[in-house]
Amino acid sequence: MVDLTSRLQEIRKMIDDGEYFTINQARQYGKTTTLRALSNYLKDDYIVISMDFQRISDSKFKTENLFSVAFARDFLLKIRTGCGKDESFLSPLEQALQKEPEKIELFELFLYLSQVCANAPKPLVLLIDEVDAASNNQVFIDFLGQLRAYYLDDDLPTFQSVVLAGVYDIRNIKRKIRPDEKHEKNSPWNIAADFLVNMSFSASDIAGMLSQYEADYHTGMDLDALSELLYDYTSGYPYLVSRLFKLMDERIAGSSEFPCKADAWTKNGFLEALKILLNEVNPLYQSLKKKLEDYPTLRTVLYDLLFTGRPVPYTGMNDTIEDAVMFGFVKNENGTAVISNRIFETVLYNWFMSEEYFDSKIYSVGVQEKNLFVTDGHLNVRCILEKFVESFNDLYRDQDESFVKEAGRRYFMLFLKPIINGVGNCYVEAQTRNYERTDLVIDYHGEQFIIELKVWRGNAYNERGENQLSDYLDYFHLNKGYMLSFNFNKKKQIGIKDIVIGDKLLVEAVV
Repeated sequence: MVDLTSRLQEIRKMIDDGEYFTINQARQYGKTTTLRALSNYLKDDYIVISMDFQRISDSKFKTENLFSVAFARDFLLKIRTGCGKDESFLSPLEQALQKEPEKIELFELFLYLSQVCANAPKPLVLLIDEVDAASNNQVFIDFLGQLRAYYLDDDLPTFQSVVLAGVYDIRNIKRKIRPDEKHEKNSPWNIAADFLVNMSFSASDIAGMLSQYEADYHTGMDLDALSELLYDYTSGYPYLVSRLFKLMDERIAGSSEFPCKADAWTKNGFLEALKILLNEVNPLYQSLKKKLEDYPTLRTVLYDLLFTGRPVPYTGMNDTIEDAVMFGFVKNENGTAVISNRIFETVLYNWFMSEEYFDSKIYSVGVQEKNLFVTDGHLNVRCILEKFVESFNDLYRDQDESFVKEAGRRYFMLFLKPIINGVGNCYVEAQTRNYERTDLVIDYHGEQFIIELKVWRGNAYNERGENQLSDYLDYFHLNKGYMLSFNFNKKKQIGIKDIVIGDKLLVEAVV
């Protein structure tokens, strides 16, 4: 496990200061794990009540009374685990539930909770997980209103701190439950303090996990190299890191190609685990897919980000960008919205392209000719480029420049997909993606190939691209790279040529 101590210390300071706040993170980002660790971290100084709104069925939110009784019962069940032997301070709430539960509405519930807070031997901290399971109804809004009222009234005893955890930002909850008010963001939870604790894993966090594993199994792994590799692909998304760990330990180690753990905990073992992760169907991917189906504008923005290279400015005032961040699709990088991590990029590329498989002529060519491009287990990228140039010009020579700018790179990825499918992966290097240039990295049987896809902008621009690719090959410790240029000059020479720059060989294809 990642050492959460520094994060818990930051959260503890907010609780000591009496803050009410929300931990908003995408699905499977470690919210529940953090709350459990926090509960244990606070137990000596606070009575911690850890609740989960998924335990309260939707029917209990139909009326104030049903919700108040359900909340009170669950509250009492959970508080007893942290209050020690003296439970007398719970008596007023218990007696009300026993005698006249039908009279308990939100107002009465909070009167009793206030009495509990006033008489408890230690300050109370309320943690509620999966809070957005209740966020589409008015009773929940009224519940937040009561929390707010007691927070603001210094004369009423109440919780030391309240922490709500979920995907949706509760401060914007009215936009979610009332379409006619979707631009109003005046939830009662506007009292919440900003939660600035970084929940993602750093490369050093990942190295700490690896070192724990290495202490148990003595694989001889390169801790620094593997931790950087894991971070590079996941950007520290907790589920993705943990899933790759699990796959390397349980699926890769002991396989025919990686018979022992020492073989699995290598770059090649990681790439095999990555291949499984990219092609499996897991709850996280299903959740992301559902969000794209529910939010068509979000789908359009992500498609644009991936395939056109047009920069999308990051602004929290844009509802679509805000949703994309909330669901974990994008992050803010120097004022520009970018896809959160390389794995999400590849999964989204594959999903978007899969919608075109049946109707795509260039994809069909890749399917028909795929056996031509592998020799003795090695990918022949030069041969791939030659066939793509031939097929692209046969199929799309009459299309205009705007079509090729929009679709050219996507069509190459469609052509490539059936060739490497099941054996290799390809991904776009995010730092190079723009309207003019994209660098595609192919992993195939432990070998890496770099292909620069770009729009032709004259000889000077092309030479700069060649030098950029040469530098990029240095980063990957490669001596051979590939370029695919979409050229609109009527005098262009279609085909393949070799270019030598220093100790690098560049194979350039022109369509």
